[in-house]
Amino acid sequence: MPAYILRRLWQMLPTMAGVVLLVFILFNWIGGDPAYLLAGKMSDAAEIENIRRQLGTDQPMHVQLWIFVKQILSFDFGNSWSTGEPVSRIIASRLGPSLTVLIPLTVLETTIGIALALAVAFVRGSLTDRALMLACTVGMSVSILVYIIAFQYALAYKLGLFPVQGWGSGLGENLLRYAALPVLIGLAVSIAPTLRLYRSFVLDEVQQDYVRTARAKGLPERRVMWVHVLRNAAIPIITHVMASLPALLIGAFLLERFFGIPGIGREVILAVERSDFPVIKAITVVVAAATMVFNLLADLLYKAVDPRVQLA
Repeated sequence: MPAYILRRLWQMLPTMAGVVLLVFILFNWIGGDPAYLLAGKMSDAAEIENIRRQLGTDQPMHVQLWIFVKQILSFDFGNSWSTGEPVSRIIASRLGPSLTVLIPLTVLETTIGIALALAVAFVRGSLTDRALMLACTVGMSVSILVYIIAFQYALAYKLGLFPVQGWGSGLGENLLRYAALPVLIGLAVSIAPTLRLYRSFVLDEVQQDYVRTARAKGLPERRVMWVHVLRNAAIPIITHVMASLPALLIGAFLLERFFGIPGIGREVILAVERSDFPVIKAITVVVAAATMVFNLLADLLYKAVDPRVQLA
C-alpha cells in the first residue's frame, strides 16, 4: 500500500505541472496586463511601470513562471489585489465556513441517497418506484435559485425557524444555526439526482449473477441488498462522492452568497468581480490539487470496502 501511494503521488506531478502551466498562460497571456487593472483609468505610464515592477510582471515569462511555482510550493500566493490580505490567509479563513456546510451536506446526501436507493430497489418497477423517479425528475427541473428563495422566505423570513443570513464565530453556533438552512436547501437540491444515480448503481448490481446465486442459497432479500449489493455498489458511489467534493467547494457559491457565508465559493465570486487574479489563481490550483488527492483517497477506500480490489 505505501508503495502504491508513493507511485500515485509521483504520477500526480505531471498533471499538476500541466495545471500550473495552463493557469499561468491563461492569466498572464490571455488575462491582460494586471497593471492597468490596478492603476485605473487615470494613471500615467510611470505609475503603471511601477506596479509592474512591484508585481514582477516586468520580468521575462520564464522568471514569472518560476515565481508562480515558488508561490505554490511555499503556499504563499502573495497579497490580494483588492484587500491587500495574504491570499493564503484568505483561503485558510474561508475554508472553515465552506466545510461547515459541505461536510454535513455530503454526509446527509450520501446516507439518505444510499438508503433510498436500496429501498427503491426493493420495489423496483412498481408504482412507488415510478412515482419517486417522476418526483426526482420534477425536483431536478427546478432551479436552485427557486429553492433558495422559497426556503429562505418561508422558513427563515415568515416562520423565523432559521436566520435569513449571517455567520457566527463558533463552530457549534454556525453548524446548528447558520448552516442548517443552507444544508437543508443543498439536500433538497441534490437528493433527486443522487437518488437516481445511486438507484442505477444498485440496479446494475441486482442483475449480476452473484445476486441470483445468493438468492438461490436462500439468503434473505434484506441481507442480499444491504450486504452483497451495497458492498459492490459502494465503489461507484465512492467515485461519485470523491469526484464531487472539490467541485462542491466552488459550486456552493450561490448558497454562500445568499446566506452571507464567508466561504470559498463566495470568495471566488468576489475575486472575479474585482479581477483579483492572485486569489483566483490560488483557488484554481488548490482545487486542482484537492481533486487529485480525493481521487487517491477514493482508490484507497475501494480497497477498504472490498479487499479483493487490486490497486495498480
